Formats: sequence, structure tokens, C-alpha cells
Amino acid sequence: QVQLVESGGGLVQAGGSLRLSCAASGNIFDINDMGWYRQTPGKQYELVASITRSGRSIYADSMKGRFTISRDNAKKTVYLQMDNLKPEDTDVYYCKAGIVTLWLGRPRTNDYWGQGTQVTVSS
Repeated sequence: QVQLVESGGGLVQAGGSLRLSCAASGNIFDINDMGWYRQTPGKQYELVASITRSGRSIYADSMKGRFTISRDNAKKTVYLQMDNLKPEDTDVYYCKAGIVTLWLGRPRTNDYWGQGTQVTVSS
């Protein structure tokens, strides 16, 4: 079974920093894109940042210059460094990864989600 486990959320004052981590485990052959998302009030997931296997990253406009995504392929882990946090960053942050497993010897790719980690920024 493949699992994504997030950590690093918490309560911080405006202007502070947090570092989120998301570790993948299980019978994993490879991992493609990894990313962080949060849910809108309408329960849609919106992109915070994502990173390819080779390290190319993209960010939501409101996070550019404040958040940095990185990954350690050997550890199957993606990180989100969150600096200069604002109250409007308060949300549950979810990790998503495109994970390749082998099924009857053939690669198969599925998206997996973590359970979410709460980030609360006080003013």
C-alpha cells in the first residue's frame, strides 16, 4: 500500500515560518510530480506549488517569493518552506504525488493524497 504522510503544520504568528514535509512509503517504483494543495471553501483543491522529478517548480501567484518547494528523491519526500506567512495562508495543506507502482510487471501511475496538515497563522 502506498501512503503519503504529512508533517510540520501548526500555529504561527504572521511573518513567521513553517516547513511542511510529505513522505511517501510503500511499494513505489518511481514518483513523478509532487505538490502541495489546499482546499477552497467550495472543496476544490487549488495548487500551492508543485515540483517535477527533475526539480522544476511552479507556484500559485500569491505564494511566489514566500514559499519554496523542494524534494529529496532518495527519501521520497517533498517539502514546502513557508516564509513570511500571512493570516490568509491559514488552511489545511494537502500533499499529492504521482506515484508509479508495478502491476504484473508493468508500470502504473496513480495520484495519491496525504491526509492534510493544518496551518494556522495568527495576526
